[in-house]
Amino acid sequence: MKSNTEKFGKTPHQPSLWTRADALKVHADDPTTTQPLVSADFPVLSNEVFIWDTMPLRDLDGNVTSVDGWSVIFTLTADRHPNDPQYIDENGNYDITRDWNDRHGRAKMYYWFSRTGKDWELGGRVMAEGVSPTAREWAGTPILLNEQGEVDLYYTAVTPGATIVKVRGRVVTTEHGVSMVGFEKVKPLFEADGKMYQTEAQNPFWGFRDPWPFRDPNDGKLYMLFEGNVAGERGSHTVGKAEIGDVPPGYEDVGNSRFQTACVGIAVARDEDGDDWEMLPPLLTAVGVNDQTERPHFVFQDGKYYLFTISHTFTYADGVTGPDGVYGFVADSLFGPYVPLNGSGLVLGNPSSQPFQTYSHCVMPNGLVTSFIDSVPTDESGTQIRIGGTEAPTVGIKIKGQQTFVVAEYDYGYIPPMLDVTLK
Repeated sequence: MKSNTEKFGKTPHQPSLWTRADALKVHADDPTTTQPLVSADFPVLSNEVFIWDTMPLRDLDGNVTSVDGWSVIFTLTADRHPNDPQYIDENGNYDITRDWNDRHGRAKMYYWFSRTGKDWELGGRVMAEGVSPTAREWAGTPILLNEQGEVDLYYTAVTPGATIVKVRGRVVTTEHGVSMVGFEKVKPLFEADGKMYQTEAQNPFWGFRDPWPFRDPNDGKLYMLFEGNVAGERGSHTVGKAEIGDVPPGYEDVGNSRFQTACVGIAVARDEDGDDWEMLPPLLTAVGVNDQTERPHFVFQDGKYYLFTISHTFTYADGVTGPDGVYGFVADSLFGPYVPLNGSGLVLGNPSSQPFQTYSHCVMPNGLVTSFIDSVPTDESGTQIRIGGTEAPTVGIKIKGQQTFVVAEYDYGYIPPMLDVTLK
């Protein structure tokens, strides 16, 4: 397999590398980069549905936006099945863990609204049944376009395949709540090409999802981040000196890490409406380090580009590891080079005593970080757990140069707006 320089050739940029040397600096339980413990007596947003990936309504500059005083979030959502025979165990009890683990196959996009930036009220599905072209509606980004309330929802249409798509509708408000109207015509945008981004044919475990459109504060163009894997047949990638980085003696063996090929992808729009896109080489690759760089997104601060992405312990490569959580990188320009925040990339990880307590973190420009509760131990041994499927406590971080610090903890699902738009 070719190196990054050989593979991407004379392109607008060369991808930055998250190296194995960087990942060796990842350490769990550093209090400056560890999410506070989530209590096992957490409140549940709804007893009717599970929710996980949370997508606040925002503008193309990244600002979390309310409408006529109403905050709005979109979530990946699935019905809970406490009375379904297939989720009743041999003792006649509801097997919530199995129900929760099956949720991805029935994921749909729902929306919620609130006057307080918490205390969310369920609005319902964004799209009617049959509108989305595939079985699953996976994560993306809702963008408020204008004062007329038009919203472009970019998301991932999954099974069969995985396609970045968008659907346009409108948010309508009253003094009593929010509704979503339209959202009737889904437009496919692009799929993995097999040249820069791995396809399902190249790797049945490939990832291609999580669109995050934005307007570059410097050149004013419309771009989109997304999760991908570096193109090539599974197992064919080379973990060379550049991917390994500056490791100490005894750490040169990369094991089977050639199977981990995550990258943060980027595309540029050829038009102002975001209907026509050109994929570009990845901004960041993690070949030999990790297999997932999910839900990539930016915070623009102090003239710098702060790139955040989420990843799991189980997707790390042989010889390196880290907690489930959010990882970050910083550059002085959009196309890099990017360096890992805190020397390692780790920004906010789960504590080792509760390794699965939260996931799918979204870092907002005000320094607040939202996530969902996955599972929390209910006994000291950790053998008994409570399933979440609800909003986690919001955490505040401070970003200073190439470092980040945990500085605050807020209420469950606290996602306050940064600006309010009055509809006309």
